[in-house]
Amino acid sequence: MPFRASLGAIGTAAILLSSTALVQAADVSFLTHWAPDTVAKLEAAAATYTAGHPDTRITVRAVPFGDLLTTLRTSGGGAGGATIAGIYDAWLPDLAKDQLVAAVPEAIAAETKANWPAGVIGAASIGGTLYGIPNEIDVYALNYNKKLFEEAGIAEAPKTWDEFLAAAEKLTDKSKGQQGFGLINSWAAGVLHPFSSLLVSNGGDLVVDGKPTLDTEAAKQTFELYEKLIKSGYADPAMATADANTTGPFLDSFVSGKTGMIIMANWWESALKAGMGDNFANVATAPIPVGPSGDVPRSISYSWMTVVNAKASAEEQAAAWDFLNWLNGPESGPDGASAMGDILMSMGILPSRTSDGAAFAERLSSDPFLKGYTDTLANAKGFPVVLGGQEFSESLQKTLEAIQFGQVSAADAAAQAQADATEILERNAAK
Repeated sequence: MPFRASLGAIGTAAILLSSTALVQAADVSFLTHWAPDTVAKLEAAAATYTAGHPDTRITVRAVPFGDLLTTLRTSGGGAGGATIAGIYDAWLPDLAKDQLVAAVPEAIAAETKANWPAGVIGAASIGGTLYGIPNEIDVYALNYNKKLFEEAGIAEAPKTWDEFLAAAEKLTDKSKGQQGFGLINSWAAGVLHPFSSLLVSNGGDLVVDGKPTLDTEAAKQTFELYEKLIKSGYADPAMATADANTTGPFLDSFVSGKTGMIIMANWWESALKAGMGDNFANVATAPIPVGPSGDVPRSISYSWMTVVNAKASAEEQAAAWDFLNWLNGPESGPDGASAMGDILMSMGILPSRTSDGAAFAERLSSDPFLKGYTDTLANAKGFPVVLGGQEFSESLQKTLEAIQFGQVSAADAAAQAQADATEILERNAAK
């Protein structure tokens, strides 16, 4: 997950694997940002793989999400760097352009394309070339506290922006230190993805055909919504600080019942359960409210993938792809699911392989928290995968934070965001 919770860097864990298919021994390292308990599940899956592959040694290493891209670039791009890495698909264009990631071998690529949705395959490809095996897909939904809704006399989740603002007003109680809606600051994706979800649910887009569209009427209305939340006092920026681990006032305020509503991804279910205990029963999910220019509830979506280091030796690359193909295949997990799908579901993350969706269908439909997300999936719009995507995200983050702290008006924010995005995307496309 994105952006899921991670508990920081952990030590390197070595697992001896074997291979009857490879003639030479291969050392394969796997770089991730997962927490220790999730890394343990990956190690368990690798232990199962061990039986038939004695000539491969796999080392698993985890770093915090905020360090993942930097670590990949500084140490993963060389021959001695990580052989396998889990990446956010928005990073792919720049990594592929810098020749840091290898194309998927033809046979595995054909198998992957046959077993994942076309949109997910597209996000893992550049110019028709597949550069990794997709695993998770994340969407956003409105999360709200049912107990606070009941106390405020709100009968159901808001379906429109007018209902959303009315609910935020009723949920705001400064005497209790309670805000109606929780924004996020200090974390690029955390700032950008909820805004993007409101934007697409208002009929807008971030980027169309490689060009930013942050000065459209739909975008201007979305900036104005943020301005209203701040000026009306329904959202308090002092309660919005978070990082990629969701630690900080943003999580604390929702967990403690001081925030009525937030917009967040499915992967944060595990963080909520850990923080709220029995009070997690008070959490409900619903589709993103529809704006005045929108037609149906929508969410932004993004996916993750595992890639292989283009600088690794031929033996290491072959071993890495063989392991990844098995890890993401239906023979590696329980009851027709992949081991990767099983790992993702343990974190409340939606696996993107079609057969995993079928294998976990009952759980996905019966889990009330996840159902709020699966109901949104069909109408979701993918986060743009473009050159300069991370720079674009960080630039828009700064503009949205400026609105939060009253430093810029909604109108000026839209104009500035469009100008900045145009310069960033054009510059990166011309490199």
